[in-house]
Amino acid sequence: MTALRERMRRNVGWLLWAIALPACGICAAAEELITTAKLAGGDAVPYVLNYGNPQPKFITILFPGGNGQMNPHLENDKVAYDFGGNFLIRGREFIVDDEFATVATNTTWSEPRVQALLDDLKARYPGAQVYLVGTSRGTIATVKLAAFLADKIAGVIHTSSMSSSIYSFDAKEYQNRQLIVHHRNDQCRLTRYNAAERAHEAHGTELITMEGGFSEGDPCEAYSHHGYRGIERETMAAIKQWIRRGR
Repeated sequence: MTALRERMRRNVGWLLWAIALPACGICAAAEELITTAKLAGGDAVPYVLNYGNPQPKFITILFPGGNGQMNPHLENDKVAYDFGGNFLIRGREFIVDDEFATVATNTTWSEPRVQALLDDLKARYPGAQVYLVGTSRGTIATVKLAAFLADKIAGVIHTSSMSSSIYSFDAKEYQNRQLIVHHRNDQCRLTRYNAAERAHEAHGTELITMEGGFSEGDPCEAYSHHGYRGIERETMAAIKQWIRRGR
């Protein structure tokens, strides 16, 4: 399948879809469009919810890169959204299992929008630990929101971070957990590995360095090392292992 066909295939999800989930055997993952997260004025903050267990232990909120606007909605009674090829959106199938659920939504650094999401998730899953995961331009938001979220969620994960955001990022300022994930061979001029490495060395922020896979096309797009092409499963497994260590 070509990269173009892959992107097209990923752009539209099914309301209920089955995927192989090694951690939970024969269980199936559900996909739903959720519109119950509301701003004070009544506007919805829609998100796509994927889960293998109705009561997950961990919720990962996913902020895609680019302009971040995946715009989840229904088309002919099916869940639809943009950015299906984005690393976090296409790779979320490797997150969902009997302990983990994912929430995919528009990237934002609006505190009221994020609070609306958190309130909705707390009502649904009062016992779950919540982590925010951003990638590429999505890490502008994860860094901006770090202080706001410090006492609200279990942690924040910054993947393929914007160099300008992560270079001076000091995780010691926040009481929750912070993680940087970066591919050693990320060649995007805006997301250099050495900026992530510097944050780790200068401030002690935990860093997971990924290697391997392969790269296609623009080095700043999702099918290059920048998007962990070919090692999506391994990258998500490393993130999940780090999250579990914090229990």
